[in-house]
Amino acid sequence: MIEIIDLSQEIYEGMPVFKDLPQVRMRIHNSHEEWNGITNPVKRTPAVHELKLGEHTGTHVDAINHMAIEHEGKSIDKMPLSMFYTHGICLDFSHKDLNELISSEEIESACLKEGLEILKGDTVLLYTGHYFKHFNTPDWKNGPGITAEAARWFAHKRISAFGVETMSPGVSGVSNRDVHHICGEFGFTHYENLVNLDKLIGRGRFRFVGLPLKIRGGTGSPVRAVAIFE
Repeated sequence: MIEIIDLSQEIYEGMPVFKDLPQVRMRIHNSHEEWNGITNPVKRTPAVHELKLGEHTGTHVDAINHMAIEHEGKSIDKMPLSMFYTHGICLDFSHKDLNELISSEEIESACLKEGLEILKGDTVLLYTGHYFKHFNTPDWKNGPGITAEAARWFAHKRISAFGVETMSPGVSGVSNRDVHHICGEFGFTHYENLVNLDKLIGRGRFRFVGLPLKIRGGTGSPVRAVAIFE
């Protein structure tokens, strides 16, 4: 039997966003009462919502053109769909605390502990427990992240992507900018704001799906990320 595990945050008005990115706004654009010709209704039942949000809202994937100015034109709609439909593994870094870094040596050790190997084209997910510990608190922005050295190590492994629970793949102000630049340089990407990664620990390999919206010129896109066990 197929088991599908949802790895995506809800999108809702007032949810946390990274630094100065657009806040989520949501309102009823059309109601059923209006469609049914009811005047002065007691309430408005949503038929269509209007959403205002940034491309990097909630669980999302970054496009290559987001990584640095020299990658202009390498937008989300031009990235191959095979990057978002891969095999995956999830590694346990729940012992990591606020703003702590994850090195390639630690990633290798975690693979050995789980008996897993990172293969070409994989998506590698890093469970830190940061979502459970700090979501929607002042420390939500202070999550752990990988080092620039680990990002370059991932590049040499020729992965499609890696994914984190936090709002940034590196530690903000320490490694985050470099991690983005390395992803752009080597043409791989990352997912941010994943959830339920604890449900993947100790279960080996799975199918990972994180398809983006086809946004013309987009620098990223919200995704409905899932892990599939067959």
